[in-house]
Amino acid sequence: MIVRIMGEGQVTVDESHLAELDKLDDELLTEMESGEEAGFRRTLTALLDAVRRLGTPLPDDSLEPSQLILPASDATLEEVRELLGDEGLIPG
Repeated sequence: MIVRIMGEGQVTVDESHLAELDKLDDELLTEMESGEEAGFRRTLTALLDAVRRLGTPLPDDSLEPSQLILPASDATLEEVRELLGDEGLIPG
């Protein structure tokens, strides 16, 4: 699957890693609901780091349709709230 991190680019992540990413997404959703900024920041950073670690970057000049779009690392709690669906950033 192709994942876009806003402001950074796209990476290909094997679907076998979805469970790990979904767990971090669930944690992020919990932090969002509590409104606790430090926990939100820590979990967002962990989610983005996992995508970078598990993914393979696409070339900068490549523009493929993204199955997932994640916020930039400096996104605010309010900006991420706007991106969230009922199931979090990662559906499923």
